[in-house]
Amino acid sequence: MNKKSYQNIRALCAKAIFAVLEDGQSLSTALASLNHQVADKDKALIQEISFGVMRVLPELNFYIHHLMKKVLTGKNRVLHYLLLVGLYQILYTRIPEHAAVGETVGAVNDLKKPQLKGVINGVLREFLRQQASLKQKFQQDSKQQISQTLHPSWLLNRLKSAYPEQWQAIVNANNQKPPMWLRVNLNHYSVSEYQQLLEKQQIASESFADIPCAIRLTTAVNVTKLPFFAEGAVTVQDLSAQYAAYLLAPKNGEQILDMCAAPGGKTTHILELAPTANVLAVDVDANRVKRIDENLTRLKQHAQVKVGDGLTPEKWCDGRLFDRILLDAPCSATGVIRRHPDIKWLRRDSDIAQLTELQYAILTRIWPYLKTGGTLVYATCSVLPEENKLQICRFLKENPNAKQQGELRQFLPTELGGDGFFYAVLNKV
Repeated sequence: MNKKSYQNIRALCAKAIFAVLEDGQSLSTALASLNHQVADKDKALIQEISFGVMRVLPELNFYIHHLMKKVLTGKNRVLHYLLLVGLYQILYTRIPEHAAVGETVGAVNDLKKPQLKGVINGVLREFLRQQASLKQKFQQDSKQQISQTLHPSWLLNRLKSAYPEQWQAIVNANNQKPPMWLRVNLNHYSVSEYQQLLEKQQIASESFADIPCAIRLTTAVNVTKLPFFAEGAVTVQDLSAQYAAYLLAPKNGEQILDMCAAPGGKTTHILELAPTANVLAVDVDANRVKRIDENLTRLKQHAQVKVGDGLTPEKWCDGRLFDRILLDAPCSATGVIRRHPDIKWLRRDSDIAQLTELQYAILTRIWPYLKTGGTLVYATCSVLPEENKLQICRFLKENPNAKQQGELRQFLPTELGGDGFFYAVLNKV
């Protein structure tokens, strides 16, 4: 593609944020649709700005509210999101202030609103003049619950109710950039051997005693810089997510179902632990299913991959019974907010009841496909009890042939640790 066809990345950021907050798209989807308009060298910056705006959205909106008498609406609404992009650069990046303002004002042309260049320039320059006093006002804001925590009220109330002693630590972890965790393919290298390879590339890392294949990088890097990534030596996967395959404890030769499997991180981990297991990976999203195939190809693994709905297993299961089932149930994703800060603004309180019913329906419809004596691991990347502990309590009460194995595991996000995940291991008796 000719370089001239690339758009101003601040304009693309504004479009992506508009797609999330006005059209309800996920930020990952919105950015993927604009990817062809971004030069490779700029992809990291567009991610940094777009995800950063989502992380601190109430703060940026607070400043705009105090700087503008009238909110930009209708056809000009995209420029409100451009202002967010400009403010984020000034506050949270190393981009010099004059460059942040200049590039943001320049984006107005790409958004086809040249007549409003003066407005964008004026608001950003006024912020530079008032920056200290506006920051002080923000810190003293009476609407402290949303402003200070950068979380919507409904979610804060649920976190306070479920975790009266820990909710602040959860919120603080959610507001940080996530650490980069790797899963070393132990069929290729030991953790210490792979750390030596990283060291040669001047990439600092730490191992983790509880998970034998986990490494945390001191500073995140592009996967292209990871030694032998393309050859399948290592996979990027959060620490908490790495528990799934270990709790499932797959064995070679077993029939294993990975339900809601996309993008395939857990599928490939199962096959690293049991390379000759007969794995069926199923997901309802046809586009995301392609990612499973890509991950299997990179790791030179084989699994049967299907597009299928967990509510109707009879349509794709062919009467097959499984020794083990991993059900990574669709959930609120409240445990991975630091990786996907748009979740805070896309989710609604009313979503939780709908999700719990969907989770329970999938669990009850998949359960008959587990062999007697078999193991099912129920997993979510949520921290809400309604999707986790309470679901399992209800299921055990209503299904006498289900028995809980070990303790329920609720991981909460921590700054240098893993994301928020829940696991329950169930046996069929």
